[in-house]
Amino acid sequence: MHPRTTDSLRLPQVVALYTGAVLGSGILILPGLAADIAGPASLVAWGLMALLVVPMALTMGLLSARYPDAGGVSSFVTKAFNPLAGSLIGWFFLLSVVVGAPVLALTGAGYVCEAAGLGDTFRLLIATAILAAGILLNYAGMKITGQVQVAVVLTTIIVIVVTIIGSFTVIDSSNFTPFMPYGWESIGHASAVLFWCFIGWEAITHISGEFENPERDAIRGTIIAALIISILYFLVAFVVVGTHSYGTTLTDVSLVHIIKTSFGPAGAVVASVAALFICIAPAIAYIGAASRLACSLATEGFAPRWLSQRSEKYHTPVGGLLFLAGCFSILLMVFSTRAVSLSTLIQVPSGTFILTYIGGCAAGIALLKDSRSGLLISILSLILTSAIFLFIGWAVVYPLVITVVWGIFISVRRWRERAARIMD
Repeated sequence: MHPRTTDSLRLPQVVALYTGAVLGSGILILPGLAADIAGPASLVAWGLMALLVVPMALTMGLLSARYPDAGGVSSFVTKAFNPLAGSLIGWFFLLSVVVGAPVLALTGAGYVCEAAGLGDTFRLLIATAILAAGILLNYAGMKITGQVQVAVVLTTIIVIVVTIIGSFTVIDSSNFTPFMPYGWESIGHASAVLFWCFIGWEAITHISGEFENPERDAIRGTIIAALIISILYFLVAFVVVGTHSYGTTLTDVSLVHIIKTSFGPAGAVVASVAALFICIAPAIAYIGAASRLACSLATEGFAPRWLSQRSEKYHTPVGGLLFLAGCFSILLMVFSTRAVSLSTLIQVPSGTFILTYIGGCAAGIALLKDSRSGLLISILSLILTSAIFLFIGWAVVYPLVITVVWGIFISVRRWRERAARIMD
C-alpha cells in the first residue's frame, strides 16, 4: 500500500469531488445521443443506469474506505488477485482518461461556442484552457483542488436545476410517443453509451488516500453524490425527450437548445457558464486521479519510470501530469483535423472504463467477502457491468490495443530483468 498523503479533504469536498467526477460532460451530450438511439425509451435506459450506479458506486466506496491508495482500482485488483492484473486495469483507466478528458473539454467548449456563436478555433482554445486548468490545479495540490471543486459543483447544480424547472413549461406529451420506436435492443445499446455518464467513482478511489477520514467519508460521500447525480440525470433526460431536443442538428447541443428555448437570448450566457463548470469539475477529478495512478504504476515498475517524478515544492505527480498534457495535445490536434467526430470519440474509451469497473467489482468480491452486504453489492455490480460490456460493439478495439501494448511493455521489462540477472 502506498503511504497516504496529507489528510486534506473533508466530507463536503469529498461529495463535491464525487459529484464533479461523475456529473460531467455526459449530461451535455448523452441525453440527446441516447434519445437518438432509443427514442423516448432512452428514459428506461437512464432509469436502469440510475439503479446500476448505486451498487457500482458503493463497491468503489467500500473499497476506498478499506484500502485508501493512490493506485485506486488498480491497487484493489492487485490486492485481490495479482500485480499483473492490477497493472492492466491501471493501464485501462489511465488510457481511458487520455481520451476521456479531451472529450470532456471539447464538449464543454462546443457548448460555449454554440451559445456564443464562436467557431472551431475558439473551441480548441477553450478546450485547451479547461485541460490546462485541470493540470495546474492538480499540480498545486488536492487541498486547493477540493475547495475549487465545491464552488464548481454547487454552481453546476444550481444552473441545471434552474434549467430543468424552466423547461417544464415547453414539454409536449406527444414527444413521448411512440415510446419504443427502435425495439428493446435499443435500450441495451443506449445503456452502454450512458455508462459514460455514470463513471467517475473509480477516479476518486485514486484520491481516497487524501480524505481526512476515508473509512467514514468514502461511503457517505458516495451515497450523497449518487442520489444527487441520478436525480439530475433523469430529469435532464426527461426534459430532452419531452422537448424533442435531439436529432441531426441538436444531439450534440441538446442542453444548450433547451436553455435557449426556456430563457431566450439570456440563455446563451447561462449555457456557456453551465458548460464550462460542468466540464471543468470532472476534468479536475480525472486528471488528478490519472496522474496519481501513473505515478503509482511507474513506482511499481508497470509504467515508464519517469512517470513517477513528483514536484519538489508540492509533492504532486508531475511526471503523470506531463504525460497527460502531452497526450491531450495530441488528441486535440487529431480532433482539429475533423478526422473523428466527437460522438465517435466519446465512445472510444467506453470499453476500457467498463473493464475498469469489472476489475474493481471482481476485486470487491474477493476483498469484501467478510462483509455480507459488501459481497452482495460487489456481485450485483459485476453482473450488471458485465452485461453492459456486451453492448459496447466496436469500442472493444481500444482495450484490445491497450492490452497488446501493455503485454509488450511487460515482456520487455521481464527480458531486461532476466538480462540484468545474467549480467550479474
